Amino acid sequence: MHDLIIIGAGPAGLTAALYAGRFKLDTLIFEKMSAGGQILLSPAIENYPGFPEGISTFELMDKFKQQVEGLGLKIEDKEVAGVLADGKFYQVKTQDDIFKARTVIIASGAQARRLGVNGEDKFIGRGVSYCGTCDGPLFKDKDIAVIGGGDRAIEDALFLAGYAKSVYLIHRRNEFRAAGILVDKARANPKIKFVLESVVEEISGKNKVEAVRVKHVKTQQGSEISCQGVFIFVGITPNTDFVKNVLETDEFGFIITDQAMRASREGIFACGDCVRKSLYQVVNACGEGAVAVDSAHKYLLKL
Repeated sequence: MHDLIIIGAGPAGLTAALYAGRFKLDTLIFEKMSAGGQILLSPAIENYPGFPEGISTFELMDKFKQQVEGLGLKIEDKEVAGVLADGKFYQVKTQDDIFKARTVIIASGAQARRLGVNGEDKFIGRGVSYCGTCDGPLFKDKDIAVIGGGDRAIEDALFLAGYAKSVYLIHRRNEFRAAGILVDKARANPKIKFVLESVVEEISGKNKVEAVRVKHVKTQQGSEISCQGVFIFVGITPNTDFVKNVLETDEFGFIITDQAMRASREGIFACGDCVRKSLYQVVNACGEGAVAVDSAHKYLLKL
């Protein structure tokens, strides 16, 4: 029986692990992919306190990991399939074993949301991508389209402009959710062409992407943009399927918590991108991870 199991090793999960180590809790950490989470899909982070020149996301997450491992904690490469109540305690089921814990912190993060248009699924891996840093070098001197209006979309448009011949930035509104400083950088880049108040209706081609069809949301006029790559950044979907029958979630699957990061079952806490909130950034994911393990520690003291 463990004091705590942390599911996920992104910024929230790693911060929770750091505080758990300092509380000297008997802790297991499970991560199905690489420690760091989806922030590793961005090349750098410019708004994390203490790094005025920015820092590569890999370097920052590696520092997080080193701190956790320096406290004697190990991140295990395991995917969690379910969490089950076992009296006052919990069973965490992986693909090959079952682990018991007094408390559980869900920090399972999120993944890119699909656009949901014709041609998207057909061309995944053949021009359609959700990660500029992963696939950008494949589109050197090509025309590409970036879809979205948040920080991630603008960051990747700027990154991709370093490889592509041109970048069409397609956004359904005239204004952006992204930070103004990022938008200013994009507007100053001659390779980035803005296609605003427009939505993508179809991604087309024969064996690979050749074009996207867009429609202006006000005039309803359609047009076609020739391109060889489509990068989609239209939000995130939480990785919470394994707890949907255990915890209360909203209509999108995000876990509902209180200010102490307590989920709907006593002894389970949640933090990071899998939680319903108004801002999805590394800095508040870290804060939530600290709060979650503090709440778990207080709960354990009561037990």
